[in-house]
This record gives sequence, structure tokens and C-alpha cells, in this order.
Amino acid sequence: MRYFAVMTDRAPDPARRSERARRAILEAALALCRERGYDGTTIEAIAAAAGVGKQTIYRWWPSKGAVIMDALNEAGVTSAAFGDTDDVRADLRKQMTSVVRLMNDSQFAPIYRGIIAATQSDPELAQVLRERLIAPRVAACAARLRRAQQEGQLRPEVNAETLVEVLYGPLYYRLLLPGRRLDRALVDTVLDVVFAGAGLAPGVTVTAGAPAARR
Repeated sequence: MRYFAVMTDRAPDPARRSERARRAILEAALALCRERGYDGTTIEAIAAAAGVGKQTIYRWWPSKGAVIMDALNEAGVTSAAFGDTDDVRADLRKQMTSVVRLMNDSQFAPIYRGIIAATQSDPELAQVLRERLIAPRVAACAARLRRAQQEGQLRPEVNAETLVEVLYGPLYYRLLLPGRRLDRALVDTVLDVVFAGAGLAPGVTVTAGAPAARR
């Protein structure tokens, strides 16, 4: 009985084993993308590098693009978080700065640029990019901006999704067209421009559903 109890205590944990396999697959996908680029990475190569069978990968992901997108998503998960203080500009600056840091990461940026390039000729990959990586972050930012509008920190008539594009478009421009620095100074410049147009003039307040009024 004692021997049986010891053996029972040391029985493999399927959940832990599955998580180890999942992590190995995601890490292998990123490593191969860095080495070979997106086009040169295959499910077969990912499986071999991770030490799993192809069927294990297809049990969790429908395609190579989905595997790599989840790997990128986890690598950049902290940059998706938005603070919710009383200062929307400070919250945006903190989040956008974390995005800039990620876009300058030598382990992340080359893969992300390659993925974006590949989406131009791969509609399926483009859809995966939008659904798994872009859309959740746009939704989080738009929600924060709407709260700021309700609190009177931003003009209520400005479309939140369009404002997201205005805020992050310059970051992606410098990510994809190297030559000018992608840094915190750019974040501050973008925020200056955006808040000059979308912010409220000094001394002006708004309440939801009401026109702007001067104090």
C-alpha cells in the first residue's frame, strides 16, 4: 500500500504536461520565425523543434499563422493592459510607451514586421492578426477613451476607434519604415497633437449628452 501511495503521488499531471508542450510549441514558433522568417517556418519544423507531433499542434491551433499569432500575443500581453486613473493622457502615455518598448525588442519586432508584411498577400493570416492581436487591443483602448469622454476629458463627438488609429498609426509607421526613431519622444509628440485636437480647451467641461460649457 505504501508503494502504491508513493507511485500515486508521483503520477504525471496531464494538465502540466500539456502546458509544457504548449509553451514549447510557442517558443519554437518564435525561434523559427526569427531564424527563417514567417514564410520559411512550417508546422513540421515547429513540431520537430518543440518535440511534439503535428497532431498535437493541430489539436490546439488550426494553422501556422494561429500558432505564431498566439506566441506573439503572449509575448506582448503586458503591453495590452490599460491603466484607469483619473488622467487619460497619463494612462495612454504609459501604455503607448510599453508598445514602443515592445516594438524595439529585437526578439519581437523582426517577427512582427514579417507577419505584417506576410498579411499583404495572405488574407487568412490578415484575419488572424486582426482577430487575435489587433482587435482586443483596439477594443481596450477605445473603451478607455470612451470613459475619458464620459468623464469630460475628451470631446464627446470624437469617434473612439478613429482616435485609436490616430494614436497608434505613427508608431506602426516607424516600425515598418525604419529611419526615424521610434521612442518615447514620439509618444509625447503624438499625444500633444491628438490632445490639441481631441482634448478639451482649458476651462471647458462636458457632461454626457450635454454640449461643452466654459467654467
